[in-house]
Amino acid sequence: MFEQLNNNEQGNVLALFAVALGGLLLAVGLVIDGGHLFMTKSHLQKTANAAALSGAQEVPYSEVEVHTVVDRILLEHGETGSLDQVLIEPESQIEVILSKDVPLFFAKLFGIETVPIKVNAVAAINPMGIAKDAVPLGIDETVELIYGQTYSLKVDAGDSASGNFGVLALDGPGAKLYEDSLRDGFDEQLEVGDIVNTQTGNIAGPTRNAIDYRIANCPYPVGEYKHRDCSRVMLILVYQPHEVTTNQMKSVKITGFAYFYVTDPMSSTDDSINGIFIKRTGTGFTGEGTPVNRGAYAVKLIE
Repeated sequence: MFEQLNNNEQGNVLALFAVALGGLLLAVGLVIDGGHLFMTKSHLQKTANAAALSGAQEVPYSEVEVHTVVDRILLEHGETGSLDQVLIEPESQIEVILSKDVPLFFAKLFGIETVPIKVNAVAAINPMGIAKDAVPLGIDETVELIYGQTYSLKVDAGDSASGNFGVLALDGPGAKLYEDSLRDGFDEQLEVGDIVNTQTGNIAGPTRNAIDYRIANCPYPVGEYKHRDCSRVMLILVYQPHEVTTNQMKSVKITGFAYFYVTDPMSSTDDSINGIFIKRTGTGFTGEGTPVNRGAYAVKLIE
């Protein structure tokens, strides 16, 4: 009788152990498959985000450029075969949709080979409200600008209504500070609503030095302004007059930003800068204000 009870207990223990072991294996399997699904989806989402953000930078140019950039990002992330759709709204946004069937490990024992996952990312372009690397030149917001046309960017306090631009003291007064910020861009953020003082004097020599430097350091043929490392492209402030005395504008209020491509070197007697007005996305932000739209855009992930 005692042996029979002992055998029954051992059988029960073995049965319980088998059930526990099965439950443990099931839990481990779910963790492995679940973790694999999570990591794969996370990678796919990051890839979609990167493709949308990079592709949106080309929205102002052409859809062909957008697709070229998206394809390159997918290739770099090893997800070329995951592309489902690229939806482009001109002058507005891009949506990248990726999908793939993820193979499972443990679930194969139950006849489940793969699980489909799908992600999307939407990146929008909006007028730039916060910018960095702007140059100390400005344009009155009332001046009408047409893409592709050349404007004279005059380096004294000229008549903004005729398309000439005044010199600004972004880094403080003085020719040296002006030359540095014109050559390399102002290294602090400027935001819509900021008040900026104007710079007095023509400052022709420092202007020629900075412009010649920018032209010499752009490695691309003349007219190729889509390259992001071309120093001939300058970010200029759009403003409205803030403090005006009898014959002089003392300060301006930033209302937006615009991009120009410097076309020609300056001669020894020249005091103006010629530039083509272009559309372009930059590394700035949309900001809290309401910037006027002058073709300088910031990219933001919105979904």
